Amino acid sequence: MTSHQVTVMTRNGCSACVRAERDVERICAELGVPWSAADVDSDPEWRAEYGDRVPVILVDGAEHGYWSVEEDRLRAALST
Repeated sequence: MTSHQVTVMTRNGCSACVRAERDVERICAELGVPWSAADVDSDPEWRAEYGDRVPVILVDGAEHGYWSVEEDRLRAALST
């Protein structure tokens, strides 16, 4: 299995971000995949790119989805 990295682009005070982080944490723990969270407001480029769509899920640095975690789709991407 290929090693992957998941990043959740978040924002303070975003309840959807909290749910996405919880889902990503659970899925990544089950699959042994490292993950992290990054605050879009900590970087002007991130805020411009992702700010209106948080949470945004990145897999290996590429945008995978936004607003919510599509569990089956994320599992499929991390299983390749």
